[in-house]
This record gives sequence, C-alpha cells and structure tokens, in this order.
Amino acid sequence: MKIVILMGSPNVNGSTSILADSFKRGAKEKGHSVETINACTLNVNLCTGCIACGYEGDCVQNDDNERIRRALLSCDMAVFATPLYYYGMSAQLKTVVDRFCAYNSSLNRRHLKSALLSVAWNADDWTFDALTAHYKTLVRYINFEDMGMVLGLGCGTPSMTSRSRYPNDAYKLGRNL
Repeated sequence: MKIVILMGSPNVNGSTSILADSFKRGAKEKGHSVETINACTLNVNLCTGCIACGYEGDCVQNDDNERIRRALLSCDMAVFATPLYYYGMSAQLKTVVDRFCAYNSSLNRRHLKSALLSVAWNADDWTFDALTAHYKTLVRYINFEDMGMVLGLGCGTPSMTSRSRYPNDAYKLGRNL
C-alpha cells in the first residue's frame, strides 16, 4: 500500500513528528511505502473560493498544492498528522484540506484509507472532541475508510510524548495495516 502522511506541524522535531515517524516505521516494517509531505514547508495558498476548478479541475493558483494533489490521487492511504491548535488541526494542514475542493470528486472515487495522528498539551477527556468531529466528517464526506486515530493527550513537549504510550500506539497503527 502507498501511504502519504500530510504533516501539519511547523515544529519539525516536535511531538507530532514523533507520532508520524513511529507510524511510518511500523508501516514500512509491514512492507508499505510511506511518503511524508510537510505542508508547513510548501507554498500552498488559501482557497479563494473562485470555483474556477469547477470542483474537479485544475486550480488557477500556481503553487505547491499540485504536488499534494498528485500524491493523494496516486496513493492508497492519507494520514493527517497535526498538533492540536485551539482544538482543531493546524492552519497549515487546514489550508491543504480546504484545497481538496479542486479534486473533490477524484478523491471520493479513490476510496482512500485514512488515519489521524495528533498531540495536545491538554489531557482532559474532551480535548480532541472538535478535531475528531472534523476528521470524522471529512472521512464521511470524502468517502475515506478510517483506519484509526492516535490522539496523544498530555503530549505538550517532545520529551513528554516520547515517554508516553502514544509513539507505540502510532507504531502499532502503522504496523497493523
């Protein structure tokens, strides 16, 4: 299986990367190919809502979103990796998701598998409610097949994350695909 991790953390060596790297290691050990695309280092503009794409055509913006589009339309699984920023995904990852509209029907037809990897400083039982609701809605709308979520509560720093169970949970998620 070909897997694309959409990395939405601007902190290259942060807690989100720990989960993504653990997932990647598990998936590779199982024989899958894994590509990580760091949305934070790409030039992906905001969707302008111009609808020139007709919801299924070329976007008029000439930016790095085309790289993401090609990767997603040629893979079997998309993994959304993001720190929890004010109870949602990072702006960088949200910008990428918003640009899905230009190839929405193609994504729908792909029936991709998907997963969510996230970390948060908070450890309250409601911490991930808004993010998981958004992710589940995205899965339903784009016809993804959810393969699981790793939601790292109390992962405010890389050292906190490394000492937690969540890197192992991410590894197992990748390994069990």
